[in-house]
Amino acid sequence: MPANFVLLEKITVGAAGASSVTFSGIPQTGYTDLVVKCSVRSDRASSLNSYMRLYPNGSSTSITLRALTGNGSSVGSQTESAAGAYVGEINAITSTASTFSSVDIYLPNYAGSTNKSYSVDAVMENNATTAYSTLVADLWSNTSAITSIQLLDALGNFVQGSTFYLYGVAKLGTTPAISPYATGGDTIMTDGTYWYHTFLSSGTFTPAKGLSCDYLVVAGGGGGAGNNNADSYGGAGGAGGLRSTVTATGGGGSLESKLSLASATAYTVTIGAGGVGSEIDGLTTNGSDSVFSTITSVGGGKGGRFGNGFTGGSGSGAGSSFTSVAHTGGAGTANQGYAGGNSPATGQDANASSGGGGGAGAIGSNGTNGIGGNGGNGIATVISGSSVSYAGGGGGASRNTQGTGGTGGGGAGAKGTGSITKATNGTVNTGGGGGGGGRDSTIGVNCAGGNGGSGIVIVRYAV
Repeated sequence: MPANFVLLEKITVGAAGASSVTFSGIPQTGYTDLVVKCSVRSDRASSLNSYMRLYPNGSSTSITLRALTGNGSSVGSQTESAAGAYVGEINAITSTASTFSSVDIYLPNYAGSTNKSYSVDAVMENNATTAYSTLVADLWSNTSAITSIQLLDALGNFVQGSTFYLYGVAKLGTTPAISPYATGGDTIMTDGTYWYHTFLSSGTFTPAKGLSCDYLVVAGGGGGAGNNNADSYGGAGGAGGLRSTVTATGGGGSLESKLSLASATAYTVTIGAGGVGSEIDGLTTNGSDSVFSTITSVGGGKGGRFGNGFTGGSGSGAGSSFTSVAHTGGAGTANQGYAGGNSPATGQDANASSGGGGGAGAIGSNGTNGIGGNGGNGIATVISGSSVSYAGGGGGASRNTQGTGGTGGGGAGAKGTGSITKATNGTVNTGGGGGGGGRDSTIGVNCAGGNGGSGIVIVRYAV
């Protein structure tokens, strides 16, 4: 890229896909124009193509356009007053596998007080006789400065690996007011005070100069245990361990210390996978560790099936057993997470229930007389620029009332009778524990525990 093009934000779509992506907090000084570069593909079923729309500041009104299109054999044009500006065709399910469309958008004078025009050059590659090339001129009849840009797949969802880059264009001969000092991360953004690099998948963080960095490192949550025996319920998964230099850290510990990182050194970032939830003994697993440089957070404990919970970043909940014996939740890791909840001494009957998984911010609740224990709450941190909770424990299971997942992505437990509810998974990239599962004898429904949510790493440093 030219020296006066500065990367302001990068977004990569993860495994869950995304119906839209948004660049927010766009700086209003230091740059004259904006450029958005996209490599995108849609999951629109039974179709060669989908198309994108753009919403400046979330607005779908006062937008007009003229488009010129070609498909390899013919050309066409259209005018439109649209609910969000059309920005070109993109590959969908029936186009050549693993091909992505290229879309470039140029927005001049984005912070000025005049109406906003922008242009689009889009190419849908198909390795076949039919392809699409589109040139679009758009006008947003609004004098407000552009502070955010939303890009929408109009007929489906952007698939994993779709990537969006936002560049600021500085006036030639000037030094850009804001520029990142490192590479790496699925999302890179700034609010004018800090740069934020968010890792949803493993990679490397490489500073261009020496940096003092804040961080959040959350491990994968543990899988919830299930049970395929009558009136028995497995314990919920514990949340992944959480270590942070901002707001609070896990397990009630003191805030971690910042890392001093050297220039031109590639620091490893590993995102821990969530543990597997199962109804079969031996198949439920702990979450995997997450790592940033020298900082390791421990994966959440897997749920206990017939007995005590397991140790992890946060401990898992205990499961109910055939005998009238109480069981104990697993322990958490010091300064990362809390213990899981216990199960009561009810044996294999209608009052059987399991303990909730521990969270980064609180212990999991005990299961009691047919009521599954709630997952321990996670921790809310503002390291990303806004308050977001991570590392909630999974909810325990029971015949009558299931436990809820803890704030921060914990999955809910199973409920075995009446309105049957299966265990739910911990939320992806939160480190939430999976909910506990089980089986009710009167209905005969086998129910696996939920999977744990994968972890996340966020790195922050001053502009």
